[in-house]
Amino acid sequence: MKSPNKALFLYFCGMAQEQDKFKQVISHAKEYGYIFSSSEIYDGLSAVYDYGQNGVELKNNIKAYWWKSMVQLHEEIVGLDAAILMHPNTWKASGHVDAFNDPMIDNRDSKKRYRADVLVEDYVEKLEQKAQKEIAKAKKRFGDQFDEQEFVTTHPRVVKYRRQSKEILSRLAKSLTDEDLADVKALIEELEIACPVSGSRDWTNVKQFNLMFGTKLGASAESASDLYLRPETAQGIFVNFSNVQKTGRMKVPFGIAQIGKAFRNEIVARQFIFRQREFEQMEMQYFVRPGEELKWFEHWKEVRTKWHKSLGLGEENYRFHDHEKMAHYANAATDIEFNFPFGFKELEGIHSRTDFDLKAHENLSGKKLQFYDPELGENYVPYVIETSIGLDRMFLAVFSSALQEETLEDGSSRTVLKIPSVLAPVKAAIFPLLKKDGLPEIAQSILKDLQWDFNVIYDEKDAVGRRYRRQDAAGTPFCITVDHDTKEDQCVTIRHRDTMEQKRVPITEVKAIIQKDIDFRTWLDF
Repeated sequence: MKSPNKALFLYFCGMAQEQDKFKQVISHAKEYGYIFSSSEIYDGLSAVYDYGQNGVELKNNIKAYWWKSMVQLHEEIVGLDAAILMHPNTWKASGHVDAFNDPMIDNRDSKKRYRADVLVEDYVEKLEQKAQKEIAKAKKRFGDQFDEQEFVTTHPRVVKYRRQSKEILSRLAKSLTDEDLADVKALIEELEIACPVSGSRDWTNVKQFNLMFGTKLGASAESASDLYLRPETAQGIFVNFSNVQKTGRMKVPFGIAQIGKAFRNEIVARQFIFRQREFEQMEMQYFVRPGEELKWFEHWKEVRTKWHKSLGLGEENYRFHDHEKMAHYANAATDIEFNFPFGFKELEGIHSRTDFDLKAHENLSGKKLQFYDPELGENYVPYVIETSIGLDRMFLAVFSSALQEETLEDGSSRTVLKIPSVLAPVKAAIFPLLKKDGLPEIAQSILKDLQWDFNVIYDEKDAVGRRYRRQDAAGTPFCITVDHDTKEDQCVTIRHRDTMEQKRVPITEVKAIIQKDIDFRTWLDF
């Protein structure tokens, strides 16, 4: 049995490794043109980021992958692009004006501000990590004979960790539901949660903090009206329910999907692009008959899980987290969590929103937001299933899981960004072996032909081996090299990033090879 000091040492070593990995992700994202700190020449703006030349391509490819799956492959789902600025009554009806708050707490010694619920959730995550370490050790010890289900229900430490987690989260959920902020602070104190910066446990009382950004609309300060930057994209869908349903002649069940910006004045915006004040959402609201919502809730859990796993980021990196405390509009809610470099965190939320939103807008606006169901012969306000994924979080999940250090057979190492080829910013780099003898001209000709179908680049600087390493680190799936034999046999060498396998192929086959590897059908036909 480990001594307490040794266990503590190993725990902090694990934290240090996670932090090193995360620092590497942030550094690599900047070095290879993925993400920059916004307004960096003015020392940046806290928790606001710009997407660079490779970042914007990856981001657009994630959008396209989601849109293809969610809209174009579903006949009953259509798209929308609602305005960021909306009538202020929108946010009154939705409950955001009165109830869009997070519990905040300050540490008196570090002067740092935190979300109180996140402090508790991070504590629970550490308990789960301890449980997972016990499970991993047992798997290694017992091999193929290991029965994980039996182990997690009988091993004393695992049972203890998970019982503690459940009790803590249940108490937190009840306290937040009851708005008992004093008990939230008491829970933090009982768990002896310390400030991550100072190590101090000197906490202020917990207070509620509204997250919406206010702005003004009008030609002068005297006549300007108060507006908000939208804190979510869902309400733009709800207020357009009748417009879309009638003009599209949609029948329940049907969905409306949207990708768009949202803004939240986060108490603590941290962990790079995971939690920002300006971010982008990809979400779909699915309108169903009342009483059938839980059936569709389970359906969309399954569909969205398949979408995530289609990218091959590792099934072990996903898990469901059912909500203990649900939003005021929901009767079922779960998160698809991903194992980021800093642990499992929410990637996508799936919620059964009942008929709360449509009824609230109907009541405040005085306009009917109902559907006439010809099969039932009646009007009703549909219930709603929501799937909402953070685009920036999806970007971070893809990028962080793709960044790897590999030791090669000859003992050398390489940094490689194994972004799924369907999402990769640049699909291929075309090289002339030398900058002479007509090879650049042939390479440029191939480039110009492929540009019609893919995002490709030309690179002639440094030896071919160094160019391979540069493209590996940038995430480019294919490298195409033109050499002296190309002039004779009209063939090139095509190299795959992940396997480093090289093949000699005719120039006329290059396009088909790339297309097959990145085709949506190859990835989404599940």
